Amino acid sequence: MRLQGRTAIITGAGSGIGRASAKLFAEEGARLALVDRDAAGLEETRRLAGEATTHVGDVGDAAFAETVVGDVMTRHGGLDILMTAAGFSCGGTVLTTSPDDWDAVFRANVGGTWLWARAAVPHMQRQNSGSIITLASQLAIAGGKGNSAYIAAKGAIVSLTRTMAVDFATDGIRVNAIAPGAIETPMLRRSFARHANAEEVREASRNRHAMKRFGQAEEIAQTALHLASDASSFTTGTVMVVDGGWLAA
Repeated sequence: MRLQGRTAIITGAGSGIGRASAKLFAEEGARLALVDRDAAGLEETRRLAGEATTHVGDVGDAAFAETVVGDVMTRHGGLDILMTAAGFSCGGTVLTTSPDDWDAVFRANVGGTWLWARAAVPHMQRQNSGSIITLASQLAIAGGKGNSAYIAAKGAIVSLTRTMAVDFATDGIRVNAIAPGAIETPMLRRSFARHANAEEVREASRNRHAMKRFGQAEEIAQTALHLASDASSFTTGTVMVVDGGWLAA
C-alpha cells in the first residue's frame, strides 16, 4: 500500500474530490483526519473511508486549522500529507459579484489553502518531509466566463503553490497543485443550476472537453495519490492538469 503508516489531513472531505481522495487514501493505508463544514457529508465519508477522525468547521478559520493540525499531531505524532480540497464558488462577473461573496470565495479557496499550510508546514519541517496537495482549476489557466471570484481564487492558489514549493523545498516538503477540468461533483451541479438554461450550459461544458465528458472525482483522487506518494518524490511546484483535454481543445 502506497500510503501505509502515513497521516493525512483532507479538507473538503464531505463530498466530491475530497471524499474520493479520502476513500482512496484509506485503501492505500493512510490514517485520516477529515475536514468539512458539512457534518452529515463528513460522517458519510468517514463511513466509506473507514477509521478516521472528523472535524467540522470553517476552513477559513485560522484557529480551526491550528486546532485540527494540533489534534493530528497529538494522536499520530506526525503529519505527512495535507490535501486542501475544500472550495466554494458563487458565479458572477466583477460587476455582479458582491464584496461579501468575493470574500467568501477567497476565504474558502485561498484562505483554506494558506491557513492549513501555515498550520502544517512547521510540523513537516521538523520531520523534514511532507506533501501538500492543493486544488486549482483548468480555469485558472484558461480563464472562463461568469465566475470571476472563483477563477481569481484558483489563480491565486496556483501562484501560492509555486511559492510554497520554492520556500520549503530544502525542508523536504513538496507542494503541488491539481488543476481539474469539470468534475462530476455537487459543486459542479450547483454551478449549472445557477443558469436558467442549465442543461444547455451543462452540454456546452461537457463538449468543451476534448474527451466529450466530465471527469469523475475518483480520477482526480488518483492524481492526488500520486502526489501524496513516493512515486512523485522529485515533483514539486508543478500544476498537474487533469482536464480531459479542455486546455488542448
